[in-house]
Amino acid sequence: MFGFKIITQWERGVVFRFGRALPGTRAPGLTWVNPFTDRLRKVNMQIVVVAVPAQEAITLDNVTVRVDAVVYYRVVEPFKALINVQNYHHAVSQVAQTSLRSVIGQNDLDQLLSGRETINAHLKDVIDAPTEEPWGILVERVELKDISLPESMKRSMSRQAEAERERRARVISADGEYQASTRLAEAATVMAADPAALQLRLLQTVVEVAAEKNSTLVMPFPVELLRFFDSAAQAPGRAKATAADTATSGGSPRDDGVPALSGASPRGGVALAGYLNGTGTAPAAR
Repeated sequence: MFGFKIITQWERGVVFRFGRALPGTRAPGLTWVNPFTDRLRKVNMQIVVVAVPAQEAITLDNVTVRVDAVVYYRVVEPFKALINVQNYHHAVSQVAQTSLRSVIGQNDLDQLLSGRETINAHLKDVIDAPTEEPWGILVERVELKDISLPESMKRSMSRQAEAERERRARVISADGEYQASTRLAEAATVMAADPAALQLRLLQTVVEVAAEKNSTLVMPFPVELLRFFDSAAQAPGRAKATAADTATSGGSPRDDGVPALSGASPRGGVALAGYLNGTGTAPAAR
């Protein structure tokens, strides 16, 4: 009745006189307006949270998803928020929905799932572009709340993750086998240089087997005895090979003590062999 108005701390007031907005805004506290010519409109300056309804869209790699988000915004210029847009709450909600569809279509599924921070920043810039300058509304942040995938896509991703885990397990197992074989080859080289090391390893294996409390213990054949038999079997063969080489060399002494005749004809050689065997006569000397 007397034109006194109270503006709270989180509000700002815009005065309209005969339908025309007066320049400037009224600060929080007690203020007076002409009750006959002026009208005071209060604008809330607090951060407003808007839940964007779930939007169904197709990603860049042709996957249908449903995504919902949350938008945090506040009014920074009350004059523009009242004059330039009819209902800025509804306007921001509609811009957020259309921008969310657009951003989903510009990214593939992997980026939506793993790069949420990048998507949130991009979505904030897209929503803030048409609202800050003309409407006086600043978008503080945008968060993707949930991404719903089709059941078939969930099963495919599960199989992919399982195959990837199995591949890593096989690679790690193969790497371990390779390292173990390398170490065993080096150990075999060291043991071959010293036979006692191989015998000690054999005894250690026997001790490990005996620790299992088995009723039957099979003792392997000693390696040194095998080597002795091997060297004994190879000695007569080397002796025969040496005797054969001595007999076939020209002018060298034979096992029967008779010197070989060099330059003899094939017939003379046959006669000489018969004489030595007692079946012929001595060949005539030439």
